[in-house]
This record gives sequence, C-alpha cells and structure tokens, in this order.
Amino acid sequence: MKSPAEYLTGPVFQLTYPTGEVAESVPVVTYDDALLALEAALADAEEYKYLLLRAIRRNAPETVGPEATTITAETAVVPMYAEAA
Repeated sequence: MKSPAEYLTGPVFQLTYPTGEVAESVPVVTYDDALLALEAALADAEEYKYLLLRAIRRNAPETVGPEATTITAETAVVPMYAEAA
C-alpha cells in the first residue's frame, strides 16, 4: 500500500508564516494536485477492496444446503448469549 505522500506527484510548497516567536512551515499542494491524489487513492482503495473480497470468496467454506437450516419442532433452540449473572 502507498503512503499518502506517494499519491502526490506534483510539487509540495512550504508555506511559511510567522506566529509568535517561531515561524512555522506548512506543506501546501495545489488544489488540482490534491484532487488527482485523492482520485488515485480512491481508485487504489476500490482495487484493494476488490482483491480483498475475491480472496475472502476463494477462502470461504463451502455453504451447506438449505436442508441444514430448516427448523423443525424437534430442533433445539439455544440462545446466542449466556444470560447475565
């Protein structure tokens, strides 16, 4: 996975402004470069999501037929959570 800085292909300027005793430096990118970086990050996120879901589907256990989920009168019903003591 890329770091956020790797998505910025344009130049990063250092905006300096005085505040109090020390001048601070803040990294600044142009609006267009920020939009391009955001679009690239979203495209990568979609690709990672697709790859992750594909891996989950490939490694998922085989589903059991519908007869295993049929509830009859003889089926024991067990609570999911233990009662609070």
